[in-house]
Amino acid sequence: MAAGLLLGYALGSVPFGLLLTRFAGGGDIRSIGSGNIGATNVLRTGRKGLAALTLLLDLLKGFFAAWLAALYLPGGEIFAAAGAFFGHLFPVWLKFKGGKGVATYAGIMFGLFWQGGLVYAATWIGVLLISRISSLAGLVAALCAPLAAAIFGYYELVALLTACTLLVFWKHRANIENLMDGTEPRIGKSKS
Repeated sequence: MAAGLLLGYALGSVPFGLLLTRFAGGGDIRSIGSGNIGATNVLRTGRKGLAALTLLLDLLKGFFAAWLAALYLPGGEIFAAAGAFFGHLFPVWLKFKGGKGVATYAGIMFGLFWQGGLVYAATWIGVLLISRISSLAGLVAALCAPLAAAIFGYYELVALLTACTLLVFWKHRANIENLMDGTEPRIGKSKS
C-alpha cells in the first residue's frame, strides 16, 4: 500500500508542463493564462507541439504508476493510481499547487482497466470536438470514469474514481463558474 502510494506520487508529481516550457525558453507557465501547469495552459503559449507533449507525458505518468504497480506491487495499483493523481494535483515541488488532473486521470484509467481508458478518452475527445471547451470535455470525461468502472464490473475502483472525479470538479470550480455564466474560453479563441 505505502509503496504503491509513494511510487504513484513520485511519478505523478513531475510537473511536465512547467519543465517543458522552461526548457523550451517559455519561462514559467504559471505566469500566463490560468496559471496552471497542464496542457491547456501550455497551449496558450502558442506551442501546440509542447502542449501535446505535456498532455502525453501527464497521461503516461498516470498510466505507468498503475501499470508498474500491477507488475511489481500486485494489489498496489489502486494505491499507485491514487498517488499519481494526488501527486499531479498537489506536487510537493510546487508547494502543492499542481494541475487539474484531466490527462493524468486518463492515464490511470488506461493503467487500471483499458476499457475505462477508452470510454474516458472517447468522451473527452468527443466533447472537446463538439464544444471546443477544454474544461467541459475534462469534466464530462471525469463524470464517466466511475460509471465506466461500474458498467465494466470494476466495482473496487468506483470509490477511487469517484474521489478523483470530485477532485477534478473542485480543481475546475472557477471553470465551472465561467461555464455557467458563458465566459469559459474555447480552444483556438482568446479569452475575452
